[in-house]
Amino acid sequence: MKNFIFIFLISSLLFTSCKEEKSNGPIQAVEPTETHKVSDYHKQYLKEISYIKTRADSSSTENMIKLGGGEYLMGGKSEEAKQNELPVHKVEIKPIYVDKTEVTNAEFAQFVEATGYVTTAERSFELKGNTYEPGALVFDPYNPEWWWKFVKGANWQHPQGPDSSIEGKENYPVVQVSWYDAMAYAKWSGKRLPTEAEFEYFNSAGRDSLTYHWGNDFDIAAQYANFYQGEFPKKNTVEDNFEKMAPVKSFPANDFGLYETTGNVWEWCLDTYHPDAYSRTSEMKDGYFKHYYNMEQEKVIRGGSFLCAESYCSGYRVAARMSSVPDTGLEHTGFRCVKDI
Repeated sequence: MKNFIFIFLISSLLFTSCKEEKSNGPIQAVEPTETHKVSDYHKQYLKEISYIKTRADSSSTENMIKLGGGEYLMGGKSEEAKQNELPVHKVEIKPIYVDKTEVTNAEFAQFVEATGYVTTAERSFELKGNTYEPGALVFDPYNPEWWWKFVKGANWQHPQGPDSSIEGKENYPVVQVSWYDAMAYAKWSGKRLPTEAEFEYFNSAGRDSLTYHWGNDFDIAAQYANFYQGEFPKKNTVEDNFEKMAPVKSFPANDFGLYETTGNVWEWCLDTYHPDAYSRTSEMKDGYFKHYYNMEQEKVIRGGSFLCAESYCSGYRVAARMSSVPDTGLEHTGFRCVKDI
């Protein structure tokens, strides 16, 4: 996607943290300095996440679905399959619990209140020797060269910029959260992000013959997923009744009882992204690609979003793969968590 070219340019952002450690929050391991080496910075961010204490009720599986696991034939099996979805291969999915919905604004607010965590979009950053104010990427359909623009003051509480708000949207998916932010929330909640194999498995409810989570018929897609209908990116016919994001549980659950695994917002996965991942599965550790070396290594996002269009990316196919750099916040990207059994 063209928009991710711009996101990659933003990948060299070096966020600086709060200057003082909060007594009721995590140790801020990323100290504000004039320069950072990318590899060292990435390690520091992971270190900061490691200091977050897991909440007291982390054993709870409320609002989660227990899945038995099993064998799954992973990869693109339809005519629309892209090269990065091949070759089709068999994976073994272990039993897990999965969040019924994407993590909501209300749930993320509880995490921030409990830990004092500061998201990447709320931190200043350095790019090519210049210091910039906090912000994140917002979609701009009227600029054909750069559909994504960096907006100062955009963050999870103000997804489109300082004049926007999540007030009254507590039941909407949290967005403008980076992969680091999602990892931090998962640590606090006693869960983790899903691997992309797990995501494809639970998105399709374990049925590896499906193109979409509801079946193979695209004509009924607007009944089952929030995506872009019409002429992308300037004419949305809104057949699904949502011009942009929708509250969780706005569409029917899939056969596993999970909501909006397709469309609405892209969801961060645990894996480092490789375009040829399915040809190098022997390099996986514990069932996924780790490679936590630096912040230029893109992480997998899955499921598509309200900006996915049939004429453009069809990211709502269960086998569709996309990626983004781990420090990037976007107004169409969130996450859900899983829990090992």
